[in-house]
This record gives sequence, C-alpha cells and structure tokens, in this order.
Amino acid sequence: MIDLRSDTVTKPSIEMRKAMYDAEVGDDVFKEDPTVNKLEEYSAELLGKEAALFVSSGVMGNQICLNVLTHPGDEVICEKDSHIFNYESGSPAALSGIQLHPVEGMMGVITPEQIEPLIRPTSAYYMPRTKIIEVENTHNRASGAIWPIEIILSLKNLAKKYNLLYHLDGARIWNASVATGISVKDYASHFDSMSCCLSKGLGAPVGSIIAGTKDFINEAYRVRKAWGGGMRQVGILAAAGLYALQNNIIRLKEDHTKAKYLAERINANSNLNINMEAVQTNILLFKPLKLLVDEGIRRCKERGLLLSVGKIDLIRAVTHLDVSMEDIKKAADIIDEVFIN
Repeated sequence: MIDLRSDTVTKPSIEMRKAMYDAEVGDDVFKEDPTVNKLEEYSAELLGKEAALFVSSGVMGNQICLNVLTHPGDEVICEKDSHIFNYESGSPAALSGIQLHPVEGMMGVITPEQIEPLIRPTSAYYMPRTKIIEVENTHNRASGAIWPIEIILSLKNLAKKYNLLYHLDGARIWNASVATGISVKDYASHFDSMSCCLSKGLGAPVGSIIAGTKDFINEAYRVRKAWGGGMRQVGILAAAGLYALQNNIIRLKEDHTKAKYLAERINANSNLNINMEAVQTNILLFKPLKLLVDEGIRRCKERGLLLSVGKIDLIRAVTHLDVSMEDIKKAADIIDEVFIN
C-alpha cells in the first residue's frame, strides 16, 4: 500500500530506532530523564524560547498552552478551519472552560481587519473576554498553506494593541520554515506560546514540543501532570524526537517536491479540481467532479493507494518520508485510473 492519508503514518527509521534503543533514561516526573532534558533544551534553543516541554501529542500541546494562558470564560479568536476548532474534541470548552471564536479566512489566513472588530470591549462584563489570537502555520485544512510573515507580524501588533496573547499552532512549522527560508526561531519569536509536532513530517513515532517563557513552561508542566501526561522513563521516545529534529528537517523539501508533482498530475485530470495556489508544502486537497469522495477513496484503496477525507467534498493526500517519488508517480497513475482522465 502507498499510504498518503497523513504524514503521521511514518515509521521510525533504523537510525531512529537505534537512537531510541541507546537512549539514557530516568524518571521524567522527577525531571531526571537526561534524554528528555536534552530534547527540551535543544528544542528551546532551536525555537529561541526560554524553555520547552515534551508532551505526548499535538492536541495536548495546544490545549496545555490555551489552558495556561486563559481563565474560564475567556475567548480565543481562530480561523474557522483551524485544528483547535475542528480536530481537538471540543477540548477548549471541556478542559479549560473557554470558547473559540472562529473566523473564515482565505487559505486559512485571517487578517487584522477581520479580527479587530471581534475583540470584546473590556468594559463589557457580560461578554466573554477576548484573550488569545491563534494562528496555525502551516494550515492543515487549507492544503498546508503558509501564513505570510507580514500578516503574522500585523496580528502580533494587533495583539499588543489590545493586550492579548498570541499562540502558534506550529504542528508543521518545520514545513513552513523549509519552504520559505524563514527560520523556526524567527517564526517563534513573534508568539507568546507555541506547539510543534515531532510525529508528522519529521517522522518520530510520538510527541510534540511546547515552548515559551520559563514561568509559562513551569505552569505547563503542572497542567501536563494534572491531565495525566506525566511520563516516567520516556527518554526512549524523546530520543526519537531529538533524532527527528537533528536529521529530518531539511529533507522536508523532498516532500514538498513530491506534493508538487502529484498536484500537477491531479491538475491535469479534467475530472478533478485542485487549487494549485494552495499547494505550498506537503498537503493536497482535491475535489472529484464525477465520483463521491468516499467512493473515490474506496476505489483507490482497492488499487493500493490510501487517501483520506480532507473536507466533506475534498480528498486529502499528504506526502512524507516513507513514500518515494516512484510511489508518488504510481499514486498519480492510480488516481488517473480511478478518476478516469
């Protein structure tokens, strides 16, 4: 099977497995796991933050950040297709007592002109309190599109103007950095808090990093424990994340090249529709014009290609380190066969 459902389906390489096998471990709840400590120190330096914390998943990372930065009754402004709004099981309300205010963007991007009128007046005690502006870069449901740095900066200024906090869901910030040449440290410098995944394009089997000030991370550590995220000899997993950060960032360019090729093949098929402008990293969303999404996915699976639902009327394909260019060419052939060109 050629599996393009997600970049989370990757499996640890032999070299990564060896790093995991050789990892020195201790009890991380006592902050005595040397490999976890090394991963967190390395991540903080890479992101240009005072401190970082290893957590089990991207959802946990985002939700800890939102919890630490808010109080019950607060509101977070986000884009309507954002991960925290669509794919985190209603956790902002369930775990932190906060609500999300979704705004429809263009390719996942919302602007100061859209956001400023939505910021609640501080005198309106009967309204929720606007507390955070949230950005997702790259944007999953916008086909992996990259937020323009100019808009990131303008939203930072808006947040300062109204004394708001600024959170980055940087699950795939590595892809944005490789595609634009802007360092992850530069991206991170504009945000009060951020999360970033090790288990997507970087190929680690599990885990994410959150980063911010030392005080922020100290509180995040407490929340992680309260939510059952305190792990013991977890250096075995941290070693995979450390290997991923040290070895698998630059090679993301290959995934972008593979995605571009596949997108061009899809664009040439008259029975499929794809927004080529949105194809900027490793995620493709395309619309079948003559088959239902589920039927198209089923027929591709029968021929050895796994795809997933992107939105209700869109199919999703994601390139990653476990598929070669030859796999991508074969995938394109299967797509042409199913959605007869």
